[in-house]
Amino acid sequence: MKKDKNKHFKYERTLTLIKPDGIQRSLMGEIIKRYERAGLKLVGIKMTVPSSLHIEKHYTLDPEWRRITGEKTIKGYKDKGMKPPCEDPYKITGKILNNLIKYMTSGPVVAMVWQGAHAVGIVRKITGGTEPLTSDVGTIRGDYVLDSYEMSDMDLRSVRNLVHASGTVAESEREIAHWFKESELINYKLVAEQILYDVNLDGVLE
Repeated sequence: MKKDKNKHFKYERTLTLIKPDGIQRSLMGEIIKRYERAGLKLVGIKMTVPSSLHIEKHYTLDPEWRRITGEKTIKGYKDKGMKPPCEDPYKITGKILNNLIKYMTSGPVVAMVWQGAHAVGIVRKITGGTEPLTSDVGTIRGDYVLDSYEMSDMDLRSVRNLVHASGTVAESEREIAHWFKESELINYKLVAEQILYDVNLDGVLE
């Protein structure tokens, strides 16, 4: 994707959702703290109980999501030497989507928009891999969740991994527009941005 030379990396935005299990386990403050400590700026936040339709639209904003997710799931089974439930990616994704809807509408979620240099990649790194079991120590999912794909499959539910984080800049733009009105996002300055982004660190010394 061609970059707009006039748009600095510091304006990149990404969407995160603290899922119902994150709220029930009282991890909201810890999750927010981790993103803040990296230097990201919170420009939008709301708590809501999403509808089934809203969650379905969220996961299908990308028309290729059903195919790609199904194919990745089938590959994941085979990579572990396991037989997938079926070979049709769309059938598999249908079950995944139903489980996600149950999971994401089971209670309130906290939707947030974070802004800062390489926001999408930084948030993904801090959050950790999708499966908690294989997520690195030091990430949110690696440190605070015991769940795995095998256990969630056994229980016929979605894997519980605390947080959703946009995967790409294009995806984040679609997801932010789905969860927030433009008027709900606030443009403001943080004192810390002078240290993070000022080229010459002007104003540090008196």
